[in-house]
Amino acid sequence: VCSSDLVLGHSLGEYAAACVAGVFQLDDALRVVVERGRLFERAEPGAMTSVLLPEAQVRARLWGRLSVSVVNAPDLTVVGGPLADIDTFEHQLQAGGVEFRRLPLGGAGHSAVLDPVLPDFERLMRGVSLRAPELPVASNLTGGWLGPEAADPLYWVRHLREPVRFSDGLTTLASLGRVTLLELGPGGHLSRTARRHPALGGA
Repeated sequence: VCSSDLVLGHSLGEYAAACVAGVFQLDDALRVVVERGRLFERAEPGAMTSVLLPEAQVRARLWGRLSVSVVNAPDLTVVGGPLADIDTFEHQLQAGGVEFRRLPLGGAGHSAVLDPVLPDFERLMRGVSLRAPELPVASNLTGGWLGPEAADPLYWVRHLREPVRFSDGLTTLASLGRVTLLELGPGGHLSRTARRHPALGGA
């Protein structure tokens, strides 16, 4: 989601947003994205499932190495973890009458399955030239505005591992008043998510 005034990415999309905002040079951003993908391939098999419950209620149901990976809306939370654990978790959700949907993604981003590759990702990020953003960027990590911490490699390590707070980012954008959102990328999933967000007038 972007405009001439501000940008908001979603997970991998924050690299594009940060590039637009001057945090990365394009060649560095591309290199990081490629190496990030290779690190994902080294992680154990994982999966992600979207649960129609608020984050707090989802966290109360987690066990083992299941993680809250994404908070897309106040009532829409994505859980990631090892493949077998996600299978069991979905059976538990089904037995409890909770609506969920397995995401068609290869792996479990922003979850405990990435812990073993975080040191290598930190080494990668320490070799990249980073700057504070020149445009306002709503951070996936905090949901607030991204500041000088964007130039710290550890911000991007936490970004890789901790939940994507897209819902909070939309709330931050809504705090500006009337905004026009433009989604750049395949499909329209983020636009649909934004339209149903309460802070932007959704149900």
